[in-house]
This record gives sequence, structure tokens and C-alpha cells, in this order.
Amino acid sequence: MKTTHLKLEASAPANVRPSSGSKSGNSGQLQRLDFQKRETNRRLPTDEVLNLLEREAPLLFRLAQIVGNWVWIQFPEKQPREITSMLAQIGFHWNKNRQVWQHPCGVFCDQAADYDPRKRYGSHAAA
Repeated sequence: MKTTHLKLEASAPANVRPSSGSKSGNSGQLQRLDFQKRETNRRLPTDEVLNLLEREAPLLFRLAQIVGNWVWIQFPEKQPREITSMLAQIGFHWNKNRQVWQHPCGVFCDQAADYDPRKRYGSHAAA
């Protein structure tokens, strides 16, 4: 199944604070990340992350998979910066090895697992 770029219903999460220097319109400028809010979001438990996703980015919520206590989102192709910026603000990080966006849901690891967490913990759709 070939999917084109995801189009979101909301342009940015409500908790993204606009940059004072950002331009309006189609200038290609992204809103700056609020890193304090991002760190707070990274500590949210799984159910609160899912509630945030469902409220702020319903299309991303429909793509979300729960793997153990973490939330993963995988796309068939690279997404535009607006989407990756939104994911980062919500607290996701890119895992280059697994090619997925991952949210730790308050469970932080010092090093990458040497196994596939999907096989160990299973995975299921959030929606």
C-alpha cells in the first residue's frame, strides 16, 4: 500500500508556543519547539500520551502502535517537517535503527535493546 504524505487535521498541537520570530503564511518557517513542554510530554504515561495524540493529532493517533509501555508511529515514507516537528513537540524521537518514531511514555532506557521489543512485549493499535 503506497501512502502519500499525511495531512493533519490540526496544524500544530495546542501546546506548541509560536515563535516570536516566525513568519506567517507559507514561508516554510516552523514553530520553535518548546523544549520544556517536550520534556514534560516525554514523561507522560502511555494513556496520557494517547489522549494527547487523539486530541491534538487524530490522524497520528490512528497510526500509533503500543509496544510495551511505549508508543510507536511508523510511516511508509519520510514525512514533511511540519509532521516531524509536531511529533517532536509531543515527545517522540526518531529511532534510526527501527525506522519509527518512539515515545518513551516516562520509561527511559540507557541503551538500545538488542532485541525487537515488538516480539518481546507485543504490539497493538492504539485506536
